[in-house]
Amino acid sequence: MIRKFFLGLAVTSLALGTCGCNTVRGVGQDLESAADTVDKAT
Repeated sequence: MIRKFFLGLAVTSLALGTCGCNTVRGVGQDLESAADTVDKAT
């Protein structure tokens, strides 16, 4: 019972961590794109 709980917790943490990395990477790409646009405009 406890083993299944910890396994579920580990899988959930891994899934959330993966989603978080993708989100942070996307924000970084958006900021870089905005900075490039500003550089081209000036």
